[in-house]
Amino acid sequence: MTYAEIRSRWQADPEGWWMEQAQAVDWMQPPSRALFDDRAPLYEWFADGQLNACWNAVDRHVEAGHGNRIAIIHDSPVTGIVTRLTFAELQDRVARLAGALRDRSVTKGDRVVIYMPMVPEALEAMLACARLGAIHSVVFGGFAAPELAARIDDAQPKAILTASCGIEPGRLVQYKPLLDGALALARHKPDFCVILQRDAGHAELTAGRDIDWQTFCVDAAPADCVPVAGNHPAYILYTSGTTGQPKGVVRHTAGHVVALQWTMRNIYGVAPGEVFWAASDVGWVVGHSYICYGPLLNGNTTVVFEGKPVGTPDAGTFWRVIQDHKVAAFFTAPTALRAIKREDPQGLLAQDYDLSSLRALYLAGERADPDTVNWAQNTLKVPVIDHWWQTETGWAIAANPLGIELLPVKVGSPSVPMPGYDVQVLDEEGRPVPPGTLGAIAIRLPLPPGTLPTLWNADDRFRKSYLSRFPGYYETGDAGWLDEDGYVHVMARTDDVINVAGHRLSTGAMEEVIADHPDVGECAVIGVADTLKGQVPVGFVCLNKGCSRPHEEITRECVEMVRNRIGPVAAFRLVVVLDRLPKTRSGKILRATMTRIADGEQFRPPATIDDPAILDEVAAALRELGYPLRATG
Repeated sequence: MTYAEIRSRWQADPEGWWMEQAQAVDWMQPPSRALFDDRAPLYEWFADGQLNACWNAVDRHVEAGHGNRIAIIHDSPVTGIVTRLTFAELQDRVARLAGALRDRSVTKGDRVVIYMPMVPEALEAMLACARLGAIHSVVFGGFAAPELAARIDDAQPKAILTASCGIEPGRLVQYKPLLDGALALARHKPDFCVILQRDAGHAELTAGRDIDWQTFCVDAAPADCVPVAGNHPAYILYTSGTTGQPKGVVRHTAGHVVALQWTMRNIYGVAPGEVFWAASDVGWVVGHSYICYGPLLNGNTTVVFEGKPVGTPDAGTFWRVIQDHKVAAFFTAPTALRAIKREDPQGLLAQDYDLSSLRALYLAGERADPDTVNWAQNTLKVPVIDHWWQTETGWAIAANPLGIELLPVKVGSPSVPMPGYDVQVLDEEGRPVPPGTLGAIAIRLPLPPGTLPTLWNADDRFRKSYLSRFPGYYETGDAGWLDEDGYVHVMARTDDVINVAGHRLSTGAMEEVIADHPDVGECAVIGVADTLKGQVPVGFVCLNKGCSRPHEEITRECVEMVRNRIGPVAAFRLVVVLDRLPKTRSGKILRATMTRIADGEQFRPPATIDDPAILDEVAAALRELGYPLRATG
């Protein structure tokens, strides 16, 4: 069956189509119907069914005779250790951890914060919560104490599961002092904390509160899987809010399981037993969907990678992992590939490894510029699938569904909407615009299974944040257009569409042009205040390793390229060279923060920033250009 046929079947009978997909998971009590819309615009899926996510991800594979299949490969170049867990071993470890939590009165509906590095125990903690019906909230390991405290106060966990430290190239990140600092700040106090002691650095335990992980689990009786309702929250995942108060994205269990199960076969094209690797972190949505739940639901081997795309030890580490573990499908962020490309512009390191197992590379997390896609295609010689989704959606809004068929690739587009998503491009009044017209990308309600039904304890905030601007739609916050073939083109966040002398222009389109320059490894374009034109674009470029050409020549060439391809209307004249760009730990460029610096606005460095010192470099470069505008103070 083709993609077009599948999408037509969904459009003709969404209820029946989703009930059909729900047959791929194990139910303790099947749902009576798919969509529950009695609280619209707050929708729920499979609400009256009963199931357990841990059973579907682990136990059912053991019951089916696949207990000896490898479930998790932990590859840690920072420690030099590779370990493997079978599904049977994972089942035992998860059941015992769940039993230990149960013995300390963690039950269905209780929250558990998980603050862990990239180790198998992070996945075990998530699955142990799911086994009990407890609601986990994973916080990126190493988050600062105030940010962790804010999440503790919002989720009000009964327990916190953490580790003594995380390991970065060349340094240890001690988690325990951060946890202690967070608990000193937080109004809510958990009943207990469980600490995984790592060989690289042990932590001093706080008497009466902290328990050693091994001691905690050693004598615990295994816990059985607890049935939960389809609309029971599987987890809360916090994403930064504009008010400084983090937004707790909720994921309901049944829709989460059904949607991810469908994506593994139909988007990623992997069969049970094959190795799937998402080079992300458990603290991000990719880690939830495609390191933990998605691969295990489908009976795949998942790779937990504790390293970086460069520096552990070099820019060939991704290719080494693919070779060593025979990875069939690989998922990473464009920023990771750009980091590799800066170090190895010709892609020569890939030639040192046997990559014959790899069938496709998947990109998400930010816009995949054509230069990066083409470089990856030439280097790996496999399809490079850009797909677009968000923390809020949990899985792809638009993708090229390789498991169904490989559609014609349009480099720079994440291809077509997946079943369940009615994607529209709207003008400022909420009216659909013609194909090829830039506008706000929105999704007609209801959103499909697996997407957020609301925010944790904040229905009103959910409505205001996502549903209020365009009634009847979910506002994605992204800008772009649909073409004549129905392909989605995501150009920038809505805030990154700038108004230059009355012309609405996409900074993403300018970045696409600059990225084509042979000496540019990475770039960003922001709009800054201008007394004459309202806004003008400023470009920031990072050069490839080994480039020795004068910066003035390169910046002049970048300006000419934008002028030639987009036109004088862009008013693109300002480009500066930086050694690096400010990013989150997940690799997203902090364009909005850069804009606030340029416009002289007050700002707080985002909690997710990789290195706050980079913002000083950005500010210095902008001052050289005369920003913030001296004329306006």
